[in-house]
Amino acid sequence: MIGLGRRRFRASLLQGQPMPIRRTFLTMAASAALLWPAGRQALGQAATVPRIAYLGPFDQAALERFYLLLRPELEKLGWTDGRNIQLLAPISSAGKPELLPAMAAEIVAQAPDLILVNAVPPTRAVMQATKTIPIVMVSVGSPVELGIVADYRKPGGNVTGSKYPAEEAASKLLQFFKEASPRLRSTAMFVNPSNEFTAAFVKHTRADASALGLQLQVLEVRSAGDFEAAFAAIRRAGSESILLPPEPLIQAHRELIAGFAQKHGLPLAVVAFGRFLPASGLMAFGPAPTQYVSMTASYIDRILKDARPGDLPIEQPSRFELTLNLKAAKALGLTLPQSLLLRADEVIQ
Repeated sequence: MIGLGRRRFRASLLQGQPMPIRRTFLTMAASAALLWPAGRQALGQAATVPRIAYLGPFDQAALERFYLLLRPELEKLGWTDGRNIQLLAPISSAGKPELLPAMAAEIVAQAPDLILVNAVPPTRAVMQATKTIPIVMVSVGSPVELGIVADYRKPGGNVTGSKYPAEEAASKLLQFFKEASPRLRSTAMFVNPSNEFTAAFVKHTRADASALGLQLQVLEVRSAGDFEAAFAAIRRAGSESILLPPEPLIQAHRELIAGFAQKHGLPLAVVAFGRFLPASGLMAFGPAPTQYVSMTASYIDRILKDARPGDLPIEQPSRFELTLNLKAAKALGLTLPQSLLLRADEVIQ
């Protein structure tokens, strides 16, 4: 083939005829066209695969576990990670809210197609970093009351997602706490005043505790260095139990708090699902996590199919799970009533 081409080229020159450049070009172009669609399609797929970023306040392992649950839910909707969608490595602030602005800016600089966020502080940080990239909240407390979105039915802007009903969960958990220990008269609750969700949560919880005949001691912590002073305040006040809200800084130090509670024989209750209950904790109560996975997958699917975030209603879970720790109850000298055991979704022996 190469030799034949050279002979034709030489003959054209010897005969004084111009080489058929146009015909040669068209032939080459036609050949290239046969190859281009496949190549362009492959390049197009690589360039247009939607990328999902994730910023959360909890530890990295928790964010990775959420991804493990999210992938099969996305596959049900036709989205496979690594094929027609890409889940970028999640970024965790590990209970350090001061890191969030820089982390949010880093994520936005990557220009993902959608950003997932947990809790109020990361949501605020990402909202300040972008007004255009769709943001999907995963269990964020009181988004309307805090002005994160305009309305539950039609959020508006570039934000939508699921709500975490923290007040309702804490109210029910206090009832379970009292049922487990009828003589309980007081409980200490750690809060982070720098989290804008705190004020409303304290107000609701204080009212619920009072209705149950419980005195609520509120302990403010802004950083890891504040916990020792809070522990000393509990000892001085003589509070008989400890309640942990679903706040990132506090959840990040739940093992430290659990160690103090165990040392001083104080029952510990956590507003969260069972995995967040420390080994020495008595009980946990919160929304079933699988609901957030399916809701998040649905938001991703609809937004990637051109739905506007601001038109998608805020959703909240309807199923809650109670986890009881019989080993902890025994160590505390408590006998949990049968009615409470029957209500439990998980009982740790």
